[in-house]
Amino acid sequence: MKIYWNGESKNIIGTRLRQLRQQQNISQRILAARLTLSGIEFNDLTILRIERGERFVPDYELAVIADYFHVSTDYLLGRTEK
Repeated sequence: MKIYWNGESKNIIGTRLRQLRQQQNISQRILAARLTLSGIEFNDLTILRIERGERFVPDYELAVIADYFHVSTDYLLGRTEK
């Protein structure tokens, strides 16, 4: 796994994750519970820390998040607009 860190944020998907979650009008707790159904443990603190850029996001979690929201990983990474 390659980790990129610009010194300010430990991930680059936080903003997009927050936007997608808010568009669906679901809480961090509900999102965490739904993502956990994929077999990877998430909790509301995990989602909070991702959204704030305080937590690294491994590639396998990135894939699960993209699948849940039906978007590409490139979208989450800010490389495309959908």
